[in-house]
Amino acid sequence: MKVLFASAEAYPLAKVGGLGDVAGSLPKALRELGHDVRIAMPMYGTIREAKDVGSFPVAIGGADHEAKLRTTRIGEVPVYLIDFAPLFDRPKVYEYPDDGQRFAFFGKAVLDMIPTAGWQPDVVHLNDWHTALAAAFLKTTYRGDERYRGLRCVFTIHNLQHQGLFGREVFDWAGLPPETWDPEGVEFYGRMNFLKAGVVYADQVTTVSPTYAREIQTPEYGFGLEGLLRSRASKLSGILNGIDYDVWNPAKDPHIPQKYSKSTLEKKAKNKSALQKGAGLAVESKIPLIGIVSRLTEQKGLDILIPAIPEIMNLGVQVVLLGTGEPVYEGPLERFSAAGKGFVAYVKYDEALAHRIYAGSDFFLMPSKFEPCGLGQEISLRYGTIPIVRATGGLADTVSDVGANPKTGNGFVFTDYTPGALADAVRRAVEFYRMRRGWRPLQQRAMGRDLSWSASAQTYADLYKNA
Repeated sequence: MKVLFASAEAYPLAKVGGLGDVAGSLPKALRELGHDVRIAMPMYGTIREAKDVGSFPVAIGGADHEAKLRTTRIGEVPVYLIDFAPLFDRPKVYEYPDDGQRFAFFGKAVLDMIPTAGWQPDVVHLNDWHTALAAAFLKTTYRGDERYRGLRCVFTIHNLQHQGLFGREVFDWAGLPPETWDPEGVEFYGRMNFLKAGVVYADQVTTVSPTYAREIQTPEYGFGLEGLLRSRASKLSGILNGIDYDVWNPAKDPHIPQKYSKSTLEKKAKNKSALQKGAGLAVESKIPLIGIVSRLTEQKGLDILIPAIPEIMNLGVQVVLLGTGEPVYEGPLERFSAAGKGFVAYVKYDEALAHRIYAGSDFFLMPSKFEPCGLGQEISLRYGTIPIVRATGGLADTVSDVGANPKTGNGFVFTDYTPGALADAVRRAVEFYRMRRGWRPLQQRAMGRDLSWSASAQTYADLYKNA
């Protein structure tokens, strides 16, 4: 099977969030199954080294533009870079006033580049709203084009909250057929909705966990698209994300002070001591240490975490937090950190520090309001760091409560989205930790869960065949 995997970001070439991690690791896992998978992404200003393939035309915005096609690799995975400097030669991936035009261009260029690449995919796998217009172009503008007749389309929703909503002028600039400006097409309450285009026009639609696939069909999680998703339920499925075991492996991790494995868990303690020392905390093995690596947004549960912090700290714990986000959350966290009472907040992005927090913490806290999949809890399980999570999306699919399932549980789970429910889950976790009985078996169960891409990659391969 030949698959063109289109994404706005792919680690390590460009990464803003979890999408970059998935795009950097799923194609590799699919290639290991014997499939010819190649990535297509924009060539941003931060990407410097690439080989020229040729030029190709992109007719959009009422003009014929010439884009360049370049190639590089992520490991053994070939990457096609769409080089159009006026839109992509910039330091950031997103957050520009013309993002509508930028990713409309990218969506069309993903198809237009194929003849120049000299490689004909069987399936184009589109990811999130930035690529979704490719599905609309494929099924409308290029419907009668022999070059694309056999090409099928899979669209993955990584986060339904971000839909790519723009004014009618972006639709006119993109040049889709007029009949697509319709409630059954790309129109959404008078605006253009890129993500909706992916749902409407793709042959198969996936999201990144089975629970999230069900949740997005409800008003609570559907962000206005729940009716459309229910009507397309026959082509909607949820496939759990995996993590790259080459990147996230405590036995080989170059970022942590002490490597360890499931059979040498006693060595993990050195990572805790190093994290405590580096954060200026008391170096004390008996104090429960809670790690948080997160974007600081409402989606990630910051609006219930911050009110719960005083009660959590009264449990006699230490907390090390790493992340950036909205100033309304950054400010209070920095004030808690400045108080010097066992709470340390690093308001920044630091990949190496993230690894040290996963390895050095006893617990990993994810109180998300909604969580399509979540990679943090999967990484923490891999590192024997016990997750404390809210039962939503992929968190519900990967973490089982020890209290409800003493022999199979691998974490602590709460349901109500309140500061009190969050603090109570932390209290239960801390009490379990201090009992010590059952702690090492719990860590070993956590590390024993297979969260690699192997199984999910095979499910995607089966989905491509169905498409």
